[in-house]
Amino acid sequence: MIHPQFDPIAFSLGPLSVRWYGLMYLIAFTLFFLLGRWRLNQRGFAAGSGLNPQRFEDCLFWGALGVIVGGRLGYVIFYKPSYFLAHPEQIFAVWQGGMAYHGGLIGVIVATWLYTKRQALAFWPVIDFIAPLVPWGLAAGRLGNFINGELWGRPSDVPWAIVFPQAGDSLPRHPSQL
Repeated sequence: MIHPQFDPIAFSLGPLSVRWYGLMYLIAFTLFFLLGRWRLNQRGFAAGSGLNPQRFEDCLFWGALGVIVGGRLGYVIFYKPSYFLAHPEQIFAVWQGGMAYHGGLIGVIVATWLYTKRQALAFWPVIDFIAPLVPWGLAAGRLGNFINGELWGRPSDVPWAIVFPQAGDSLPRHPSQL
């Protein structure tokens, strides 16, 4: 099966183009918000975290900043440091691609730690509260990777293997994003 080669732009509103990957971030943050608010209303889920609806929303904002800034800095530092040293203005061109999961993870941990210190909350109970929400965001991000034809897996002969033209070798690969 050949990767369907989606248009990276989901839709346009005048001069504004909304990309699938950006839309996946919006879906991830929305799921995080909705599921987190649901968990706040369930007995015992927020126990010991000190979170209430307002603090949860503030924590989500800090976490979103951590994911975006950390994800971008992770890409810059881990994957193309020499390029970005030569072109520092490109660090801010996130619309051209380039986010790193591990950078986002580090960013959200740092942002959550800063938020909990600023609000005098215990870090680990807050992390315990938000940890079950994270896989939904990761799933949305990986779906965005599949739509973009990125992060293809190893060559494979399984029936669901996909040829990713961007890989450059025409080998069927396991769609590791899914």
